[in-house]
Amino acid sequence: MEYVDFIEQLKTHVAQEDLLAISNDVNELRTKFNDYVLEEERKQQVAQLKEDASKEADESLDQSSEEVLSNDALLELKESFYEIYNDYKKKKKEIIDARNETESKNLTAKRALIAQLQKVVTTEENIGTAFASFKEIQENWKVIGDIPRAKRNEIQAEYSKLLEDFFYNIKIYKELKDHDFHRNYQLKTEVIERLKALIEVKSIKEVESQLKSIQNDWEDIGPVPNEKWEAVKDAYWTEVRSSYERINRFYDDQRSKQQENLKKKQALLETIDAISNSIETLSSVKEWDAKTSEILAIQKEWKTIGFGPKKENDEIWKAFRASCDVFFDAKKVFFGKVNEAFDGIAKKKQVLIEKAVELSSSTEWKETANKLIQLQKQWKTIGHSGRKNEQKLWKAFREACDNFFNARKAYFDDQDKAFENNLADKEALLTEIQAYKLPADKKEALTALKAYSDKFNAIGKVPMRQKDGIFKRFKGAMDTHYGALKVEGAEKNAIMFKAKIDTIQSSPDAARMFRNMKNDLRKDIEKHQKEITLLGNNLGFFANSKGADALKKDVEKKINRAQKTIDDIKQKLKLIPNE
Repeated sequence: MEYVDFIEQLKTHVAQEDLLAISNDVNELRTKFNDYVLEEERKQQVAQLKEDASKEADESLDQSSEEVLSNDALLELKESFYEIYNDYKKKKKEIIDARNETESKNLTAKRALIAQLQKVVTTEENIGTAFASFKEIQENWKVIGDIPRAKRNEIQAEYSKLLEDFFYNIKIYKELKDHDFHRNYQLKTEVIERLKALIEVKSIKEVESQLKSIQNDWEDIGPVPNEKWEAVKDAYWTEVRSSYERINRFYDDQRSKQQENLKKKQALLETIDAISNSIETLSSVKEWDAKTSEILAIQKEWKTIGFGPKKENDEIWKAFRASCDVFFDAKKVFFGKVNEAFDGIAKKKQVLIEKAVELSSSTEWKETANKLIQLQKQWKTIGHSGRKNEQKLWKAFREACDNFFNARKAYFDDQDKAFENNLADKEALLTEIQAYKLPADKKEALTALKAYSDKFNAIGKVPMRQKDGIFKRFKGAMDTHYGALKVEGAEKNAIMFKAKIDTIQSSPDAARMFRNMKNDLRKDIEKHQKEITLLGNNLGFFANSKGADALKKDVEKKINRAQKTIDDIKQKLKLIPNE
């Protein structure tokens, strides 16, 4: 039998203010609880029989067929349940006894008023006194509460009969009778208007409550003129029936709505069953997550659907819950296996974290940065370690990397501050270079320009952000001055090449620029060597004739020029520093 949290359900019931209203629910829960206890006691007996049989046969029997609640646990459960239940019964009995006592007293009081009214009707001859007594009895009757249900119709009929006897049998003055009849007619007409106004009341519960009160008020009003009685009575019952028809339609609609809700829930149950029956086809985390989202959405939709008929509603809820449990139990098994794989990946990532933490305090900025970048690349290739591990591991790994890179940034920021003075000096020198006027003496000009290059180099490094900009401006100014020198041909080429080398030496990226320059020159040598090889091959095709001889000499001149170019380039290579 499926376990139910009987204690919590019972506590929920008895916490209600109206203990009489939940009587059926408590009795039903008690029956289920007793069935549960009997089933557990049966399991204990079966277990005991198996144990006894095992001892007699001197061999071990399978004891795992059913999970059995211990006798102490079952006894404790029964004590806890009946402690609450007996307290509930005691309070319920107190309420019922108090209600019965009150209703009994009210019955006695109404019987006394009926006896008093009977006396007025049969013995009182003074009209004024009789009418005063009647009014007093009527007011007292109104304030008396409920009486036992079995006596209500009898007492009300007896009282109503005496009222009719009072008004129709006692001889009163015609003026007083006409006045009272007219007043009663007005009051009953007002009652009918109140009945009509119930159409504006939205709550059916409120309609039922007001209808009962209005009907009581109708009964308390005396007779009306005979000629108006049938009309007012028909109007009254027309409105009463209309209200009851509305109440009945509401509950019919409720029952219809409950049937619709049941159909909607049945459709959701079928969808859940289809998913639960397909779990063997799910083979990836993505597929399980997708189906989980579907089931959660269905559960959310289930909550938006109202109640169905009570019995069917309970049954379909149990089936729905069971089908969901099938899915989530299977999901738990699947993710148990997946988490084993995730834990393996997590161990690998933990190793990377330990390496990153070890490197995070290093001050070998370039080498360590490269190592950490490699660790980051490895991190991406290892794979995901699962929701349980990934965020925590990534946070630790990222923190270690950030500690190093933040320290490196702080170090270079401090360096940049130290290089601010160098920047100011280079800015001042650049202003001087830009304002420099080339002298007529070429040698003097070259010496000055060389001195500017040396001075620029000697100042030292500037902040990282300004290094490229300040060098670009320096190179532009120097190129302008070298370009303005009045030199031509080979001399100009030699001067400009030497100036280019001097300028590059001032660059923070000089080593790379010199490597690129060497590579470009070597490519030029290779190109001219290929040209010489091709021209040399062509020489073999010329015949020994006067015309061919002229062509041969032209080719030889081209070979000599190419060789001369190669020699010049090799000289340039020797001038480039090895950095």
